[in-house]
Amino acid sequence: MVLRDTPWPAGTPCWVDLGSDDLVRAKTFYGTLFGWETIDGPPETGGYVMCEFRGQPVAGIGPKMGPPEVPSMWTTYLATQDANATAARITAAGGQLIAEPFDVLDVGRMGVAADPGGAVFGIWQAGTHSGFRLANEPGSVCWNENMSRSFEPNKAFYQAVFGYEYDDMSSEDFSYATFKTTGNPLGGIGDLGTMAPAETPPHWMTYFGVSDTDEALEIVTKLGGSVMRPAWDTPYGRMAIVGDDQGAVFALMSLSDQSGQ
Repeated sequence: MVLRDTPWPAGTPCWVDLGSDDLVRAKTFYGTLFGWETIDGPPETGGYVMCEFRGQPVAGIGPKMGPPEVPSMWTTYLATQDANATAARITAAGGQLIAEPFDVLDVGRMGVAADPGGAVFGIWQAGTHSGFRLANEPGSVCWNENMSRSFEPNKAFYQAVFGYEYDDMSSEDFSYATFKTTGNPLGGIGDLGTMAPAETPPHWMTYFGVSDTDEALEIVTKLGGSVMRPAWDTPYGRMAIVGDDQGAVFALMSLSDQSGQ
């Protein structure tokens, strides 16, 4: 378990939120699945909902942005101490800014970008909201990973923007590395071309911790969600990839002592 009430170091996955067409359905789905308490923000937040577990913020849910054809999806935010400087590095390194940095009341400054492989992510400069205050616990985020068909260019991109160093975990069957700035791994980066069907789009995947992956899968299906990849065992915990009842994809992982952020 990680508890933190100060800004996360630059480059660390520090927050996730869901863009949804139906906030009431989303609050019901995730509240039932993870035991979240959902707290509606004031009118000036545009309907944004803060999700808390054990009294600590763990994720957000807001209205889906963009045209109607944009799918409901989870977005990973990477911490920065200077959103404007990070935005400049993103474009210089070959990424695309989807939303230039802007202030969100007094809670922080954010932007949205796509990497060279096409995966969308956010950047977050903390104000009064530092990001997750609880992580690596059932009911909270326990891992984030970038998946694309641009493995080496994306590694170079994130190294240029956030200073990532990599520990390669690849084998003959897949290409994958963990990334870090100092100390422990902060997340992963992998090659979809060796690990997923051709129709899988580039993305940042959010993993939520659960006590029992198989039990969580039963809840997902009862709530109208779908199983995208059935549960499988790894040295780090039993995992599965699912979609919620509006199509947003995320992963589940039963935590072991080896999981960490």
